[in-house]
Amino acid sequence: MKQPGNGQRPGPMKGVFGGGRHGVAGPPVDKAKDFKGTLKRLLGYLKVHRFRILAVFVMAILSTLFTILSPMLLGNATTIIFEGVTGDGVDFQAILQILLLLAVLYLFSSFFSYVQQLIMAGVAQGTVYEMRKEINEKLSRLPLRYFDSRTHGEILSRITNDVDNISTTLQQSLTQLITSIITLVGVIIMMLIISPWLTLITVLTLPLSFMAIKGIAKRSQRHFVGQQRNLGELNGHVEEMYTGHKIVKAFGHEEKSVARFHEINERLYQSGWKAQFMSGMIMPVMMFIGNIGYVFIAVVGGILVMKGMIRIGDIQAFIQYTRQFTHPITQTANIANIIQSTVASAERVFEILDEKEEIPDGKEAIELRKPHGDVEFKDVTFAYEETVPLIDHLNIDVKQGQNIAIVGPTGAGKTTLVNLLMRFYEIQGGMITIDGIDLRRIKRGNLRSLFGMVLQDTWLFHGTIWENIAYGCEGATDAEVVKAATAANADHFIRTLPDGYDTVLNEEASNISQGQKQLLTIARAFLSDPAILILDEATSSVDTRTEIHIQKAMAELMKGRTSFVIAHRLSTIREADTILVMNHGKVVEQGNHEELIAKGGFYAELYDSQFAGRKDVS
Repeated sequence: MKQPGNGQRPGPMKGVFGGGRHGVAGPPVDKAKDFKGTLKRLLGYLKVHRFRILAVFVMAILSTLFTILSPMLLGNATTIIFEGVTGDGVDFQAILQILLLLAVLYLFSSFFSYVQQLIMAGVAQGTVYEMRKEINEKLSRLPLRYFDSRTHGEILSRITNDVDNISTTLQQSLTQLITSIITLVGVIIMMLIISPWLTLITVLTLPLSFMAIKGIAKRSQRHFVGQQRNLGELNGHVEEMYTGHKIVKAFGHEEKSVARFHEINERLYQSGWKAQFMSGMIMPVMMFIGNIGYVFIAVVGGILVMKGMIRIGDIQAFIQYTRQFTHPITQTANIANIIQSTVASAERVFEILDEKEEIPDGKEAIELRKPHGDVEFKDVTFAYEETVPLIDHLNIDVKQGQNIAIVGPTGAGKTTLVNLLMRFYEIQGGMITIDGIDLRRIKRGNLRSLFGMVLQDTWLFHGTIWENIAYGCEGATDAEVVKAATAANADHFIRTLPDGYDTVLNEEASNISQGQKQLLTIARAFLSDPAILILDEATSSVDTRTEIHIQKAMAELMKGRTSFVIAHRLSTIREADTILVMNHGKVVEQGNHEELIAKGGFYAELYDSQFAGRKDVS
């Protein structure tokens, strides 16, 4: 085992950010409920970068200006060559000067474009940095109710895909939008300078292009909807089959699963093929309409040249401007679609930031430095929904060091009781005290540090065994981690692993057994040295031999500490000092095992129902 100089090791910090984009001919774009309000709020994040954004505008104007001037210069060169061939000879000196000027213009255009992208990258990353920071801080202040009412995938999608969508739009699409608008205005001005008549011909082809694009997009949109729907169905099927592959194999449904996959995949292929084919027709149709416009421009331009109204080089320049004219229009339409999607993403992010937070600690909130562990519920009332009370006028008095078991059927309020104790939820009536002090008067962070938890569902992160145990106490040394593991009966199995305490647990910690995972969570609780323990049937998913080891570890952990044990198997809580029997949010019975069995009440019924099957078998 490695021994750092200070006896401490850093814990892992990981983050994953990914996402996708929508294009003009791509999948349907989500629309924001309040587009203007959300866009205004999103732009508010850019205020701090206003001077850099102003610099981006200036760079975009300069870069585009040089690009717009080049076709006119090339046209002049063409005119010089044409007049030279038909006249007294070509003025190569003038052409050389034009070419040198063009080289300088292209160089400056590239330089200003590079600086523009560099500045905008800093603006975009700075903006999403602040946004991610706000989201992360907000998530730590949100109540458990928020996470219980939403899927993890939905929350993760908002803080990864949606933020990434905003980042990409700010960095790429915003600069493209600025450049497109400046290019469009500049090109129209240059076209009007060359010939208003040719400009009119170019403008008249636009409605035809828009009508063609609208017709194709309308047809392709339907297929894109089907593509997204089938893609979601395929992903869901693959995920379901992968996570449950053992069950699929056990019941012999491999062929059925494969057949289902082929069916969905075929539908995805058909809708995807049609969607891509239809959207792929947009550019050829636009090119066809554009070429018709070029023909008219060439014919009319030739007539104007013959009449001496414009020069031949101006025709060449005008055709180049025509090509530049259609590109920013298409790009602007594409970006407008992307902005719709981005504002919708921003709205989903802002919904998180606007969520109601946990009630903040009051100014007079205190910290318990030396807690004893006395806990009392005084006439406590709680409901997830106001019209459906779950806990009604609950009264419990627990003294330091007592082992309290909480039993009852599903939905009786056992886990809710623990959530209220740790102030994950706020009670609607009554009071919960620790050492006689109302929980609401104790700083929330200090309150939760008083508790140690060992749950049925073990939670271990991707990292070393050492880091997972040390998670229970910031700044823990190697000696303290080993001591905690030894107390939890985990040290022996850890040392039998090839890398010992430096063994890296994979993402689901599946490279160790369920019982070993549970021992590590007990070691983590030992290290935190809590005043109050919460144990949620930690032995329900392990074999009998491992259960004995875990029960010994938990018995050691509970010595001298107030313990709340949520029990599903009643055989595990016979030695509890007090058993609270809950039903419909109320403590219907209270006493030790012998007393409750002797009463022959609800607890006795629960106990008999669990062991009746065993008696029948025997």
